[in-house]
Amino acid sequence: MTTPQLELFSPEPPRTRPLNAQEFAAEIQAFADFGQETQILDFPDPAFSIPVYVNEFWTSKQRAAHSLHEVSYRACFKPQLPRFFISRLTQPGDAVYDPFMGRGTTVLEAALLGRRPIGCDINPLSQRLVGPRLAPPAWTEVETRLTALDFDQANEVWDDLLVFYHPNTLRQIANLRSYLGTRRQEGSLDRVDAWIQMVATNRLTGHSPGFFSVYTLPPNQAVSIKSQKRINQKRAQVPPERDIKAIILRKTRSLLSKLQAGERATLTANIPLLITGSSDHTAAIARESVQLAVTSPPFLDIVNYQADNWLRCWFNGIDAQAVAIWQLKKPADWQAAMTRTFRELHRVLASGGFVAFEVGEVRHGTVLLETLVVPAAQEAGLKPLMVLVNAQMFTKTANCWGVANRTKGTNTNRIVLLGKP
Repeated sequence: MTTPQLELFSPEPPRTRPLNAQEFAAEIQAFADFGQETQILDFPDPAFSIPVYVNEFWTSKQRAAHSLHEVSYRACFKPQLPRFFISRLTQPGDAVYDPFMGRGTTVLEAALLGRRPIGCDINPLSQRLVGPRLAPPAWTEVETRLTALDFDQANEVWDDLLVFYHPNTLRQIANLRSYLGTRRQEGSLDRVDAWIQMVATNRLTGHSPGFFSVYTLPPNQAVSIKSQKRINQKRAQVPPERDIKAIILRKTRSLLSKLQAGERATLTANIPLLITGSSDHTAAIARESVQLAVTSPPFLDIVNYQADNWLRCWFNGIDAQAVAIWQLKKPADWQAAMTRTFRELHRVLASGGFVAFEVGEVRHGTVLLETLVVPAAQEAGLKPLMVLVNAQMFTKTANCWGVANRTKGTNTNRIVLLGKP
């Protein structure tokens, strides 16, 4: 007798077609799946009459999301967020797009739900993190490939990285980096190599034995060599020897742990489009071809994606300094950049399509990005429909305006929903 597999999410109500804007608003107002009634607040800028709906629309109490999502990246949202919108506002086969792809939460969730995934990111690292999880190899394929590779041969190493790694571990990393670089240069990097590259990239540094490094900051935020020296001195630690093949195989098993045969077929049913480029110029995406975009933009001077990913870029042969990542410090500059992105979103969105635009806290709540998003979207021809605030148990640094503290923003769970007339 077999034990039935647990569902990853609460079952979604059956739908014969996507909801339109009016139907979606009605469902949000009546939403009570987790025992709370939806509150309706005023938009923080009185110049705009837009409803703000507050409830627990998706919850941390739900079972974990799909195991394929479990890679680290700065400022990423939970998979439950895009799933909430994808399941209501699209149907299988529709194109779902993220113009700031990052680790690919929206893209992967769209693919798992049978939608056509489209993603864009200025950093080529993003495509290397996302693509392999849309066509995952079997664990045995990864094991066979790793077994065939010699990571212990003599190789030139970057000695400064010994603050992170044991000499033997660094030699293994250098050999794997050299192998992958050669395969990329030859054009022979296959799906198994790409998977190994993705997993190794996510195991470079962290704060447990499941990473290649000695204890350091969380894996989504590589510190500088100078900072790691201070961490080592403060903790009186020396990098231990790690077996990188074993670590890659353990992480592979974890990532594939919830992947079923039917899901493999679903992932490959719709050919993905992954773009390395700027969100305000995506000529590869056809006009009026996207039904829904779900994204979280780079926030105002909060996250330095370039500095955080320096070690990952090095491993992948990417010049981090040459990647033109937006690092916008002034609200007017940020708003202008978002206006350009919204114009491009207006071009690629089908009539009746939507944008779910997640915003976060800036400067301790002194700037609420939704007050910049709404006029920018209007200028680009999109219609602001509502703001959703997902009210949960917040951490000390993540209080929700209108729920826990009107003077502060939150780094998650506030979404401006826009429509294309």
